[in-house]
Amino acid sequence: MTPSQANALLTLGTTLRQAGYRFMTVTPSTHRRLNGRSGNEQARDLRDVFGWSRPFSAAVLPPGMLELMAAAGVLEGAGDALRATVRASTLDDLLLFHSAFPTHHDDAVFFGPDTYRFIGAMRRAFVADGAAPAPLRALDVGCGGGAGALTVARAFPAADVIGADVNTAALALARVNAALNGVTRFTACESDLFAGVAGEVDLIVSNPPFVVDPDARRYRHGGGERGAELSRRIVEDGLTRLRPGGRLLLYTGVALSGDNDHFLESIRARLDAECAAWSYEELDPDIFGGQLGEPGYEEVERIAAVWLQARKR
Repeated sequence: MTPSQANALLTLGTTLRQAGYRFMTVTPSTHRRLNGRSGNEQARDLRDVFGWSRPFSAAVLPPGMLELMAAAGVLEGAGDALRATVRASTLDDLLLFHSAFPTHHDDAVFFGPDTYRFIGAMRRAFVADGAAPAPLRALDVGCGGGAGALTVARAFPAADVIGADVNTAALALARVNAALNGVTRFTACESDLFAGVAGEVDLIVSNPPFVVDPDARRYRHGGGERGAELSRRIVEDGLTRLRPGGRLLLYTGVALSGDNDHFLESIRARLDAECAAWSYEELDPDIFGGQLGEPGYEEVERIAAVWLQARKR
């Protein structure tokens, strides 16, 4: 994304906010089902264009908006089959750009129900730990469009917040999203997990990919260990980057068979050895049920959303 495209996208986001735009992003299966309903073949308003990713004609948009989309490089198609290549979702008062539906490309920028769960768990953790010293340097690993990093920055306005991601398209959107939401102490950093980030931090948050994707797309694929590899590495490498007393907050999904939680068992010894306190809970016992029909899940009973909190000794 060029600087002029970023400026145009920022203006587009400001225009959407001024128009009172709001959209809650649903699961891909729900999105597909809703778009398949009779009468939803063509966009009729801004939510259809920028939320439901439906084809539209120029007449649907307010004057000047089509030109803004073209200047931002987020417009494709022609005639009655124009399409936005980004979605805009709301998270309370945040407005966040991410990839249009469907997200097939390797550099797609994900946002969805997991994001809402992640942010909700993070906010509750901040309230519960309100007496602890505020972090001065925080890191969102695999930041995507920046929802986690911007939430941290809002909660701790004196902190320097880094959003790290291997996906440069995600980082470009994260920069725009930070400006759109008035966050100034934010730095987008190209990094494969922690590799591109120097030094220690007081807070690490992360919502990494956790499914097994046969195409190994970066925004979906959690690696080996039934998709838990990235999550395990974030815990292990993250503990070495935390200052004493620093916190790690991880939202991820775990493929479970019976009572054995292989992800938890892979990190338990490190948590016990290096943390003054830690907790682990299931936020939702059954997410991404459709994934169970995919290769690699033949022995899996369910995928659970889990929340790990750890404070380094």
